[in-house]
Amino acid sequence: YIQKEIADSAYKYQREVEEKKRIIVGVNEFIVDEPLEVEILKVDPSIRDKQMERLKKLRSERDNKKVEEALDALRKAAETEDENLMPYIIEAHKHLATLGEVTDILREVWGEYRAPLIF
Repeated sequence: YIQKEIADSAYKYQREVEEKKRIIVGVNEFIVDEPLEVEILKVDPSIRDKQMERLKKLRSERDNKKVEEALDALRKAAETEDENLMPYIIEAHKHLATLGEVTDILREVWGEYRAPLIF
């Protein structure tokens, strides 16, 4: 119901903008004809390489056995219906588990949320 109401409201709003019943300066009224030049952000590829090296170093220096134990405990807790996961997440991070490793466990247990399509 809520998603349908949001979709209906968005449709009504867009129609008002297109029919100029709702004026938005620079969008449907008082538009400047000058070409807009926006500089595209380009990230130096060496930053990725440096971060990958930092991650590789972290994984080689931490106690991977403790990380795996903490992640296994998190997995088991996530599989139960009413367990508070925060202590397990904190414990995993204390042993230097990465955010990606923690979220991979949660995705593995629950999957990824996909909003239902409403037509």
